[in-house]
Amino acid sequence: MESGISVQVVKEWDSAVLVDLYRAGGWWMQDHDPAHLPALVRSSFAFAIAVEEATGRSVGMGRIISDGVADGYIQDLVVIPEFRGKGVGRNILRTLLTFCYERNITWIGLIAEPGTEEFYTSIGFSRMKDHIPMRYRGRL
Repeated sequence: MESGISVQVVKEWDSAVLVDLYRAGGWWMQDHDPAHLPALVRSSFAFAIAVEEATGRSVGMGRIISDGVADGYIQDLVVIPEFRGKGVGRNILRTLLTFCYERNITWIGLIAEPGTEEFYTSIGFSRMKDHIPMRYRGRL
């Protein structure tokens, strides 16, 4: 992990900074409303931010959603491009995993983006045999 980067679990963070991080991951669309971000952070089981200590710049983030009793799901994990490949994402993920394990949440899953499988398997995740990730696209 690159020295000079700290990771902390937070319950609030600057929405403009979060928009920039989500954009770095390709997840922020023009029609998204940043007014929802404070609730997104507060409502996450754990929301971790990586900060460059020398500048105070936020360089990555990740979050887990959970009921706090049984399972946890990595919902987001992103590091800005110039800090990728330096252990920042790994440290964010370990911070989130530790947070869960300390609260007896030991079943943790995710749906990996294409091209990220090697990163996640290097940390200890594995494909779930005979399981299929799905997304609801129906109409109510």
